[in-house]
Amino acid sequence: MRSPLRRILLAATLVASVAGLSACNKSGSTVTADDMSLGNPNAKVTVIEYASASCVHCAKWNEEVFPAFKQKYIDTGKVNYVYREFLTAPPQVAAASFLLARCAGKDKYFSVLDSVYRSQEEMFTTGDYRGVLLRIAQSSGLNEQQFDACVSDEKALKALNDRIERYSKETDIKGTPTFVINGKKLNDEGGEAPLAQLDAAIAAASK
Repeated sequence: MRSPLRRILLAATLVASVAGLSACNKSGSTVTADDMSLGNPNAKVTVIEYASASCVHCAKWNEEVFPAFKQKYIDTGKVNYVYREFLTAPPQVAAASFLLARCAGKDKYFSVLDSVYRSQEEMFTTGDYRGVLLRIAQSSGLNEQQFDACVSDEKALKALNDRIERYSKETDIKGTPTFVINGKKLNDEGGEAPLAQLDAAIAAASK
């Protein structure tokens, strides 16, 4: 029997190719029910991060910048933070990570994603993607059978594909992470946005 991660490889690769297409540069910022978010949904400022679970720059931002950003803006209700999923190489790992995070539930989505980011180096060094993701799944309350069903769920993968295709039509993403503050791109080519850069952009959007 093929590994669930191998079974979604082709589909995830197709999703990644869709995400890489040139798109209308509209910088869409309308928050939908499909979005995963933190903070005050009625905040004057909405910060959207387009990121991949297998992106090393996203993992670095998550570890070095996000804690201070969360404390300053999310926990205080000043910002509605929205995380939008994209796929970077290896796309099957990013896709499986996102499927797992959603299977864990909205209340655990960001903690699972944080665990994935913090386990990136281990996955990439050992190549044991399934083992690491299974461990994260079990720590979030899923058993092995539930994990396998989750990461091989074709309906959920199609939904991921549809979200990425929609984001690509709204916003021309050239790299991850990319941040959009109230519809305006902060770092068009992706890469870690320092807190000072976010501070300036949020201050401008708050006026």
